[in-house]
Amino acid sequence: MIFVTVGTQDVNFDRLLNAVQKEVKKGNIKEEVIVQSGNSKFTSDVMKVSNFFSPSEYKELIKKSSLVITHAGVGTIIDAVNANKVVIASPRLAKYKEATNDHQLQIIKKFSDMGYIIPLKDPNKLENALKEATIFKPKKYVSNTENMVKLIEDFIDNN
Repeated sequence: MIFVTVGTQDVNFDRLLNAVQKEVKKGNIKEEVIVQSGNSKFTSDVMKVSNFFSPSEYKELIKKSSLVITHAGVGTIIDAVNANKVVIASPRLAKYKEATNDHQLQIIKKFSDMGYIIPLKDPNKLENALKEATIFKPKKYVSNTENMVKLIEDFIDNN
């Protein structure tokens, strides 16, 4: 099963959902596809679509998936990478009114540079990313949270 999630923003990310649906219809995706479409009116006759899932359902879908296709939200990427999933992440862009700025471009670059995800700047190139996903071995995610907490504690203690 492939899990597709576009987050919970108040705007849609139908560019990504349409690209996934196109690949299903072309036969490039043969697995069941479950979509969390957020605040979108997106419907599909070839994918199971729900606007939202509970946190436990969401985590279970990630756990059961063979591949996660997502917007470039840090939380979603970290959840999927922590579950040792192959992740294709595509940024929401301001020019399409999917976001207020293009910060998700920086997110996919950073996670890609570190070897955690397959970046997909243009959803129309999903077919290529799907091919890469068949051989991609994501790097094991290492959290930096403990180091950040220590830095903050040291700063507070010394000021």
